Amino acid sequence: MREFGIRPSKRLGQHFLIDEAPLKAMLDAADLNETDGVMEIGPGLGVLTLELSRRARKVVAVEKDPALIPVLEKLTKSYKNICLLNEDVLKLDIEKLAREHFGGKFKVVANLPYYITSPIIMKIINNRHLIEMAVIMIQKEVAERLTAKPGSRDYGILSIAVQLYAEVDFVCHVASSAFLPPPKVDSAVVRLRLKDFPSVPLEDERLFFRVVEAAFGERRKTVKNSLKSRLSLSPDKVEEALKRAGIDSTRRAETLKIEEFALLAREIAKILTCN
Repeated sequence: MREFGIRPSKRLGQHFLIDEAPLKAMLDAADLNETDGVMEIGPGLGVLTLELSRRARKVVAVEKDPALIPVLEKLTKSYKNICLLNEDVLKLDIEKLAREHFGGKFKVVANLPYYITSPIIMKIINNRHLIEMAVIMIQKEVAERLTAKPGSRDYGILSIAVQLYAEVDFVCHVASSAFLPPPKVDSAVVRLRLKDFPSVPLEDERLFFRVVEAAFGERRKTVKNSLKSRLSLSPDKVEEALKRAGIDSTRRAETLKIEEFALLAREIAKILTCN
């Protein structure tokens, strides 16, 4: 950082990893071999990038900050299997990336910028047909949401969206002291093993998420009252759908399993069709 006159950007949420322990945990969790392609998001000063390149067939490191590109170019110039892209990952064409650099499925290993964690996670989920696994370092509170079970206060829309399409494992806790500069919160490493198909069969994915979002829209209310105020259905129809799905109308959204949301969406679909 001194050599290149680099200061961590607050705007880009930059915190550089200086502890080797979580780095090793990420590499072990990714279970890399010489046939794997890896996309790294936000390589920063390239510490993880170099370790990935020693284990994988090819590494594509996507860095948004142009100030870090000269550093990465110097560090990686002797590594033939590293490709640097000065891009915003949220605007990146994943289909094109997979086709041009990997020729098929690949893995994601990354220390994600906190301020865009959720959008990146959803981009990974939406490209699950190309990404077989993601090992990501994120805010501890987001990790708790990803791994949350029904009935806990952390369980919500993000929990359901991720658990529907991935097996989620909590890998390790990472203290704020592992970074320079240290962030105000602790971090955690989680592993997402992506699935080609949802863990619960869905007849209408869009309606399923409409129902989930409506149910969690007013967490303090019962699922009946939340759905009533946020879906274009009368109280009687909402009550009917809940009854058909075998769900007590006085329960709250955070107590419903993914399977129950799927049943509820199916019954609401039938009612909407009849209308």
